[in-house]
Amino acid sequence: MLTGFLLFGLVILPILVYQVGQSIFGPYGGAGFGGFFDELSSKIRNGDLAACFLILSPYIGWQILRLFALAWRAIGQKQQSA
Repeated sequence: MLTGFLLFGLVILPILVYQVGQSIFGPYGGAGFGGFFDELSSKIRNGDLAACFLILSPYIGWQILRLFALAWRAIGQKQQSA
């Protein structure tokens, strides 16, 4: 599961972020998508927390959804036993 989300965060998510940035803010100041991806991967290698959060955000989002589902079930069981 983690591998799939990391693959999504490293491959698909940067493409989506670049495309949204292009449509909202206009052309990227670097060398297109290659420059964007090179800068992003450089930040990840240097341990930039924002870049790492971006890459891990699909996995973090999935874990938050699982946590909400667990809490929802716990609340439902508590109400049934009361």
